[in-house]
Amino acid sequence: MSTIKSSDEHLTLNADGSGKDIKFQANGVEKASISSSGAFTSTTIDATKLTGNLPAVNGSALTNLTAANLTGALPAISGAALTNLPSGGKVLQVVSMYTDTSTGSSVGDWHATSVTASITPSATSSKILVSFDGQLYAQNTASDGGMAIKIQQAISGGTTSVPDALHSRSTANYSAYYTSDANGQFAFRAPLSGLVSPNTTSAITYTLYFIPYAGTNSAGINNMNGRSTLTLMEIAG
Repeated sequence: MSTIKSSDEHLTLNADGSGKDIKFQANGVEKASISSSGAFTSTTIDATKLTGNLPAVNGSALTNLTAANLTGALPAISGAALTNLPSGGKVLQVVSMYTDTSTGSSVGDWHATSVTASITPSATSSKILVSFDGQLYAQNTASDGGMAIKIQQAISGGTTSVPDALHSRSTANYSAYYTSDANGQFAFRAPLSGLVSPNTTSAITYTLYFIPYAGTNSAGINNMNGRSTLTLMEIAG
C-alpha cells in the first residue's frame, strides 16, 4: 500500500493549468474527481460513511441524482434542520355528523334543518372545508316544484352569514332542484361544499337551510327514510 501523507502542514494536490481536474482512480477506473472550479464528483457515495455534522448544501448545485447512486443507509435527519419547506394545506381536525330527521315545509322562506355541526379553528389563518351530502325532496302536484339550499356560518360572539361558497345560488329558490313534472314527490341527493376563511379561533356553527320554490309545493330533507351528513375540516392556512 502506498500512502501520500503530510504530517506538519497542509497537503496540496495541484493540477496545474487552466481547466485541469484532479482525478482519483482505482485499478485505472476513475472513482472521483475535483474540477478546476472546485466541484467534487463521486461515482459512489456510501451514506454509512457520512458522520458528524454535514455542512449546508445548496440544493441547486445537486444535479443528475438517481436512486441507483444512493447506496447504504442514510444518516438520521433532524426535523429542526429542515428549512424552507412548504406550509399549509394540512388537515388539522375533522368534525362530522349525520341525521335521519326529516324537515319539510311549503312556506316560501328559509328553514333551518337538523343538519348542523360546530368546529373551533386552532388559528385565524385556518380555512374550513364544509361538505354536505344529503337526501332532499321536492313535491310538485301542479305547476313547478323545486328548492334551493345554503349553509349558514355562525361565529360564536361574532357574525352570522352565508359565505358565497356555501349556497346553491340562493337568489334563485330552485337552484338545488327544479321540476315541472307534476307527478307528486321527488327524492334526490344533492351535495354542497365550499372552502371558507372565517378568520377566527372562536367556535363556528354550520347549519343547512332550504327554501321551497313557488310556495305552493313542499320541499325538505330526509323524507322517505333519507339520511344527510355534514363534515367540517380545518385546513392549515
